[in-house]
Amino acid sequence: MNIYVSNLSFAVSDEDLRDFFAAYGEVSSAKVIMDKFTNRSRGFAFVEMPDETSAQKAIQELDGATVDGRSIKVNVARPKENNKSSRSFSNNRW
Repeated sequence: MNIYVSNLSFAVSDEDLRDFFAAYGEVSSAKVIMDKFTNRSRGFAFVEMPDETSAQKAIQELDGATVDGRSIKVNVARPKENNKSSRSFSNNRW
């Protein structure tokens, strides 16, 4: 199951994230999303756990937990939507 974690401190690393979730079961991956220009955390991450029961327990227990002084939000990750800009132009002439 893919899990979305938000409101993370900028100091939280991939390893920290893996450790938080490993207490609930196997963690396939843990990735803090970094800004490509500043190489600084964007304050959110994704964690992949293969066992759905463990993942659900982690979500329930960690949602609202305080990590590094911040109350984190933990949810099931939603699939990325194909977000085409509403400003795309059609063949209509102005």
